Amino acid sequence: MSPSHPSQFPDGGRDAWLCLLGTFCALFCSFGWLNCIGVFQSYYQANQLKNYSPSTIAWIASCEIFVMFLPGPIVGFLFDNYGPRYILLFGSFFHVFGVMMTSLCKEYWQFVLAQGICSPLGLNCIFTCAASSVTTWFFKKRGAAFGMMAAGSGLGGVIFPIMTNHLIPDVGFGWTMRACAFLLLGLLIIANLTIKSRLPPQPRAFRLAVFFETFKDPRFVLTTAASFVFFMGVFIPINFVEIQALSNGMPSHLAGYLIPILNAASIFGRIVPGIVADKVGRFNMQMFMSYFAGILVLALALPASSNAAFIVFAALYGFASGAYVALAPAQIAHISKVEQIGVRTGVLFSITSFAGLAENPIAGAIVDRNHGGFHGLNIFAGVMLLAGATLFVCTRQVVAGWKLFVKI
Repeated sequence: MSPSHPSQFPDGGRDAWLCLLGTFCALFCSFGWLNCIGVFQSYYQANQLKNYSPSTIAWIASCEIFVMFLPGPIVGFLFDNYGPRYILLFGSFFHVFGVMMTSLCKEYWQFVLAQGICSPLGLNCIFTCAASSVTTWFFKKRGAAFGMMAAGSGLGGVIFPIMTNHLIPDVGFGWTMRACAFLLLGLLIIANLTIKSRLPPQPRAFRLAVFFETFKDPRFVLTTAASFVFFMGVFIPINFVEIQALSNGMPSHLAGYLIPILNAASIFGRIVPGIVADKVGRFNMQMFMSYFAGILVLALALPASSNAAFIVFAALYGFASGAYVALAPAQIAHISKVEQIGVRTGVLFSITSFAGLAENPIAGAIVDRNHGGFHGLNIFAGVMLLAGATLFVCTRQVVAGWKLFVKI
């Protein structure tokens, strides 16, 4: 029987759990690092780049998101052909090197090169290897496995902001970034030793048609379109919640914990929806959580003015938005053959990278146009999230038909 047949997935065992441990570490170092971009937006505005506008500074974070996801199809193709070992090693080097070089940066263009380009080149390799490898070990428990894997990004998003906020006053920005790089190095060593694919590589000749033939599947096209629109809003609250709270009078020592609170809640937002998705369906869960995220932005972040409101929003939004990272690869796996997962996951995130590139500068420009106000920013983010959620409903309809009460 083919090793890709559902009955051949072990859904457990030593190698499967070790791979899951490695992917947890990989997501800690990749999405966990990406989830703390709001800390750097706030810090650079007040220090090294204080002479630049919020929109200009936001390009650093946007480049980081864009470069992380853009090479996805190529990395996915290489994964399908050669497996994760050398790709993961390459990614680990560039990520750690980029963070190390950020510790030496003084000028705007240096931050763009080190933090916006070099580091995220490695992030893409790390994330793609993790998401594509764990898929080969789990089938019935795939949603839960993706949730536990993605919980690493939530924990990373808690540790890194607290770490930077406490170390910078004591040892300075440079040594703080180096300390982060050494932590990344240790965890990525574990990831390199434990992550492997259950299925042997299946080398194929490089053809552009490999990437474009995925668009013949309307289920994939709609999933990608929904993800793109949803992505246009998802990082904006993460990047600007600390600055918005500070502008509304929250003390800096308290505002510094908003992103850790958001990412701590996202740990549960990755695990719980992933487990529930195994029972009710990945598309059903993605649809529900996407609407929840959009409603939170418009109903809570938009009118927020008190410390309590920002803290509650950070916790709830972390839970709601965290589900996307766990559920999107599981959705792709559901509608794809095993040998297609690497390329399709890469194509999905490559397309959404353009949304990631545009969203934060657009948000920064809205803040500038509103003379430092955040109402327009929250309206834009909330509408994008709700539009993405609505497209997820359309995607579910194509995948499952008009059956309302079906696990899909």
